[in-house]
Amino acid sequence: CLLLSIGGKNIMLDCGMHMGYNDDRRFPDFTYIAQDEPLTEYLDCVIISHFHLDHCGALPYMTEMVGYNGPIYMTVPTKAIAPILLEDMRKVAVDKKGDQNFFTADMIKTCMKKVIAVNLHQVVQVDADLEIKAYYAGHVLGAAMFQVKVGNQSIVYTGDYNMTPDRHLGAAWIDKCRPDVLITESTYATTVRDSKRCRERDFLKKVHDCIEKGGKVLIPVFALGRAQELCILLETYWERMNLRCPIYFSAGMTEKANHYYKMFISWTNEKIRKTFVDRNMFDFRHIKSFDRSYIENPGPMVVFATPGMLHAGLSLHIFKKWCGDEKNMIIMPGYCVAGTVGHKILNGTKRLEFEKGVMTEVKMSVQYMSFSAHADAKGIMQLITWCEPRSVMLVHGEADKMKFLKAKIKEEHGLECYMPANGETAVIPLKAPIPAKVSVSLLKKEAEVYSRHPPDNSRARLLHGVLVMKSDGTCSILDTQAVNEEYDLGLHTVRFTSTVSIHSKLDVPAIILRLLEMFAPVLEGSDYVAHRTGDNEITIHSVILQVEESEEAFKDVRISWTYSEDKLGSTILKMVQSL
Repeated sequence: CLLLSIGGKNIMLDCGMHMGYNDDRRFPDFTYIAQDEPLTEYLDCVIISHFHLDHCGALPYMTEMVGYNGPIYMTVPTKAIAPILLEDMRKVAVDKKGDQNFFTADMIKTCMKKVIAVNLHQVVQVDADLEIKAYYAGHVLGAAMFQVKVGNQSIVYTGDYNMTPDRHLGAAWIDKCRPDVLITESTYATTVRDSKRCRERDFLKKVHDCIEKGGKVLIPVFALGRAQELCILLETYWERMNLRCPIYFSAGMTEKANHYYKMFISWTNEKIRKTFVDRNMFDFRHIKSFDRSYIENPGPMVVFATPGMLHAGLSLHIFKKWCGDEKNMIIMPGYCVAGTVGHKILNGTKRLEFEKGVMTEVKMSVQYMSFSAHADAKGIMQLITWCEPRSVMLVHGEADKMKFLKAKIKEEHGLECYMPANGETAVIPLKAPIPAKVSVSLLKKEAEVYSRHPPDNSRARLLHGVLVMKSDGTCSILDTQAVNEEYDLGLHTVRFTSTVSIHSKLDVPAIILRLLEMFAPVLEGSDYVAHRTGDNEITIHSVILQVEESEEAFKDVRISWTYSEDKLGSTILKMVQSL
């Protein structure tokens, strides 16, 4: 979780648990907020980005055991799905492992009653100064990025997001909101993933090769997300190849997943929404519910089992039974947190101690294939380009990889980048913008000048007015004449004057003609025209040039211009100096 202080407001962003611990270290250390007292008066709100347990797993612990009664915001699908995953985890931790100091089923229900569901692009006014807005993040059903605004200051917190669409979800999207800070996940900070199609082909080949040799394939997944992605992939492949090998999914979860994907069909990708009327993509013909008695069944099979990091539950139970047979295979389709069994076997560990003093050999083939729905390095850079933040903070990643990405962001975007460690505070200085209302008369004047030429976005559009700050702190840019009339200050004009001495045998009228010839091609096509207004004088709008005799063969050219036409005056001065 992250504790954000912005404009005098304190917001907690996500409230997850560490999947690598089985004691109190799995929960956030709430003493950073308050010592042994409820958190309500210290926090203005809590925002949950999506239903994965590393982002919402500690929420009932925080609200019911530590004490928090303030507003909690999450999207509608997250509010529907999070309590189911929280209850599944509670059953594993308490009922099966006998863990103490854990929240109860009733605490989950009480916690979820405090949640306020938000829709995408809905601006939610938390209080008079604080507002939040959710954007589509891909990743899993209901995942959202949140913009938090307090006055003129704003941040965007991405949670977990995916910048490429997949078989059941669309890509993340955000508008050009230009936050002061973009807080982005950096799970795959140094990875640029290969073609999704190649990865899918490789995955299907590995599964097919293993079952042809009589082996069993275990695919640890979280109940919703990658599970549906890979189920759709295997379902279409089995149908195309007319395969008979059984595919199983953790009992009950397919039915629940179906129910939620039907309910929140608007959160899926365009293809699924279009074909939903003809056929529900989540009604699988080849994938059946799994029963624990099937573990000992002879012959090949493919099993999707939860959870995805092999830290507990059915997936770990099946792994213990199958890992000793070299014909079998485990395919890890996503990221694993340090400390989990999944992380250990991906790093090459071949001997594991599940029971004290008993070592288990890992002989089965261990494969890692990234079907993870996190943005890769290219996706993170793309998001920075899209929303144009003033600075970036990297979270949810590994320090060495984050360092690499930090250097890349500085090099390519020229932005200050922060990567605080756990428990560390990062203070980010912000430049507060000062909004000012511009008078209609001033805008009309500028529009009239601009409309004299064909539209051109590269052409500078300048407003000349007076900045007025009132006693209530509001600012306005007003027309000079209007300010003079309102405040009766008296109108003064500031002029800049510079004299250039030129060596020339020509008399003054001849020099005047020479200057007029020199100005004509430069001023052609502009709003300015050079006029001879006397024997020794030229006027170009507010710029006045006067030529006078000096000593011997020198002439003095005096150029004078108003502050409002500084650019024109400076141009004329440079031209005269070049004579």
